[in-house]
Amino acid sequence: MKHKKVNISSEKVVFDDFLKVKKGKIQFTMPNGEMSPVLDRLYVDRNDAVAAVVYLEDEDTYLFTRQFRYPTYAKGGGWVTELVAGIVEEDETYEDSIKREILEELGYEVKSIEFLSSFFLSPGGTSERIHLYLCHSTTAHKKNEGGGAEDENEGIEVIQYSRAEINDLLQNSGIQDAKTLIGLMMVFK
Repeated sequence: MKHKKVNISSEKVVFDDFLKVKKGKIQFTMPNGEMSPVLDRLYVDRNDAVAAVVYLEDEDTYLFTRQFRYPTYAKGGGWVTELVAGIVEEDETYEDSIKREILEELGYEVKSIEFLSSFFLSPGGTSERIHLYLCHSTTAHKKNEGGGAEDENEGIEVIQYSRAEINDLLQNSGIQDAKTLIGLMMVFK
């Protein structure tokens, strides 16, 4: 695939809190080969993230998190069942990051880890890219109750589902988180 030309004439941070929003003046090659007009575009600038389908081998079940997600409150009630996930910290590998998240959020150490895919979560609005894994664990690998890092006030509930229960959730729109849908579809293909 031939790369098309992109011009970014300016870029600045216009909001910097829990999320960082950048605004740029951009141009790009249109399908007809001409350059677009100069356009103002915004995006949420986020570090890469990791997520995992976590399979508990000795119980033949899968582990999920359920937590309150404020952006979903108005359209979905706010409580979201999803894969364990988190932002990759500075100087941390993707694999180390997902192992840390699984221990913090679910309370388990990882027995094995397999990379599945990388994808942008919402390329029209954020730079966040998810690195997705399949991780195996057992009840012998449980180290704590999970629930998330105390200083982050996440209020995470650990949920355990059988494959039949997951299939039922998938058939009845019980999973509404994109990374979770992608992960389950990849593992259950």
